[in-house]
Amino acid sequence: MSPQDDNQSQTPLIDHLIELRSRLLRAMIVIVVVFAALYAFSNQIYTFVAEPLMALLPPGSQMIATEVASPFLAPFKLTLIVSLFLAIPFVLYQAWAFIAPGLYAHEKKLALPLLGSSILLFYGGAAFAYYVVFPLLFQFFTTAGPADVQIMTDINAYLSFVLKLFLAFGLAFEIPVATFLLVLTGATTVQALSAKRPYVVIGCFIVGMVLTPPDVISQTLLAGPMWLLFEVGIIFARLIRRPRGGRDDVEMNDADS
Repeated sequence: MSPQDDNQSQTPLIDHLIELRSRLLRAMIVIVVVFAALYAFSNQIYTFVAEPLMALLPPGSQMIATEVASPFLAPFKLTLIVSLFLAIPFVLYQAWAFIAPGLYAHEKKLALPLLGSSILLFYGGAAFAYYVVFPLLFQFFTTAGPADVQIMTDINAYLSFVLKLFLAFGLAFEIPVATFLLVLTGATTVQALSAKRPYVVIGCFIVGMVLTPPDVISQTLLAGPMWLLFEVGIIFARLIRRPRGGRDDVEMNDADS
């Protein structure tokens, strides 16, 4: 290979790296802008996230900070995570715009609906955790202890606890998309997934045990929706219609179109 050919082969790679850097910078700028807009409301955001527990605390109980910097760092950390949470649609759009030129026409038609549904499902999982799981979970925790023990939760410990649940339920709600993609790519079939339903139910409870605190309530509240979402994924996977000739035929059809 001549030096000229070698330079020509390296040029597309350099162009892709420059574009990747540009899109990463755009995503970072949006996150920083959102964070700057929300920073003044950091304490209010933390109060909103802590409300499910604060509403159930016995009279005279309150949250505490056991470290010197916790009153500043806990709301700061939460605001940064909320900024990323709100910027996820733009971040994923940048990822989509980067890989879209390398996709076939039929893949592009599926990618945008899957991307949009993934975002909505993740938000739905976080909302389910906040409005359904937290009240039930904290109701149990605040009434199950000894009567002479005063509840005074550390703000850092509470934040770590709820962020873990937000992430667990957000990811769990992605199961329909994951199931659909497994069938779409040919990694498995609807019949095979249906036959393994008992193992899936057991797996949901195992995942709930690993991702949630060590109590039966939170494990069940995660495992139950996971199983139901698996069934939803199977329903949508049944709608898949494969071309008879496989991927090659699809590529030819895309080229003709």
